[in-house]
Amino acid sequence: MSAVPAEEQVPPPGEAPLLNIANVLTGIRIVLVPFFLAALLVSEGHDVRWRLGAFVLFAVAAVTDRLDGEIARKRGLVTSFGKIADPIADKALMGAALIGLSMLGILYWWITVLILGREIGVTLLRFWVLRFGVIPASRGGKLKTLVQTVAIGLFVLPLPALVAVDAVRWAFMAAAIVLTVVTGLDYVLRALRLRRAAVG
Repeated sequence: MSAVPAEEQVPPPGEAPLLNIANVLTGIRIVLVPFFLAALLVSEGHDVRWRLGAFVLFAVAAVTDRLDGEIARKRGLVTSFGKIADPIADKALMGAALIGLSMLGILYWWITVLILGREIGVTLLRFWVLRFGVIPASRGGKLKTLVQTVAIGLFVLPLPALVAVDAVRWAFMAAAIVLTVVTGLDYVLRALRLRRAAVG
């Protein structure tokens, strides 16, 4: 039996290998989540050094979130694994941060429930209309993610207990909450329109 020519072994255009830099970054983000949460909860959040360590891990994970998607798109490294693992990694990081902060009494539980409820709801919504089409991420959704990340990062960071500092933290969190609700409703409307258009 003759060997398969080398050129025939190369994946066809658009079919990226599973092991690539974008997927590795996504994997790193998933691995960092438990270490971040453990560092955040040390000494019930009162150890400044561990809180700083938790912030560094959170920041690194957040940066990889930006990098892996851009690299995958620019270098043609989009894979089915990446499409599934990337949002899972994002939600795991945000979920761990919100739950950890609420456990420490730094963030109200209703905020955590609202944000995580929205993320789970949108994910289920995507699956509900998957056979009719894909709901792409909107600019509002991307802005929501950015503001959420900054807001959560400010709460993770052990900043001095000053009125001005708290005002900045809560201003970002308030903006994140508004964007969470507004973009969530937008996804619902877009899903309904998509389904209505497909059904006829």
